[in-house]
Order: sequence, then structure tokens, then C-alpha cells
Amino acid sequence: MTQAVQENTTDNPPVTPVTSRHVRVVGGKTYYWGTGRRKKSIARVRIALGEGAFLVNDRKMDEFFREICDRNYLQGPLATANIAGKIDVFVNVYGGGHTGQAGAIVQGLGRALSLYDPALRKPLQDAGFLTRDSRMKERKKYGLRGARRAFQFSKR
Repeated sequence: MTQAVQENTTDNPPVTPVTSRHVRVVGGKTYYWGTGRRKKSIARVRIALGEGAFLVNDRKMDEFFREICDRNYLQGPLATANIAGKIDVFVNVYGGGHTGQAGAIVQGLGRALSLYDPALRKPLQDAGFLTRDSRMKERKKYGLRGARRAFQFSKR
């Protein structure tokens, strides 16, 4: 027997069983949660169908991130999934600097999108939006001024 294949349209969200702790229904709206980390930053990302709002700590993304490279980086997962302007993104982020926070948001957004539509997992993973950047600040060593910087040598 042939099995009927249902095509996923952009008007209807994919059907996901609400058994995960990262999927919640509040007030008739389904929210998908993702957590991202980068350096000392932690971002809790929540997405839902909407008009395309992107709020970071209750401020618009353009107000929160002044650097254009950070703003473009945040649009990467949405462009890969081809759903920019169709979902609302709400982010709570703390710790670290702006670049680390942008990296944490991108990972959390990628995780939330892969829950929203499991078919997006492979493209997001290939683009590197689901991989945690494990680079951390190197610790200061004894006898040095920083992690690698030595004190200035003086002969006299």
C-alpha cells in the first residue's frame, strides 16, 4: 500500500506532540523553547507563530544589538529555515558580552526551530546553528600578567 504524504505548508505549523518539556501551550498559542550558550552567556529562546516580532530582553533586536554583524548573525537560523517574518521570537539573555549573547541566541533559536519543524534539523545542523561553540576564556597563569602575556623584561 502507498502511504499518503502530507506536505508541510507555511500556513499550518507542523504537528508536534505536546509531550516535550520544551513545547508549551499557553492561551491557545504553542511555544517552542530552546536554550543556547556561548562563553558566559545563556539565552532562553521562545518562538511561536506570529507577525515576525524579535524581542530580546523586552526590547527590539535592533535596539539591543547595535552591531550589524550581530543582527545579521541572529537572522541566520530564520533565513536557513526560510520562515523569517512568520514567527515571533522572544529571548531572555544574560551574562557575557554582546557577541557571546548573539551566539547563545543563535544556538537557542536553532534548537527551538528544530523542535518547531523536525525537518529543519539537518539544514540547521549543517549551517552550524545547533553546535555549541566550546571556546572559553583562557585562565591566567601564575607568574604571568594574563593568560600568556609575560611581564616586561628590564635588563637594568
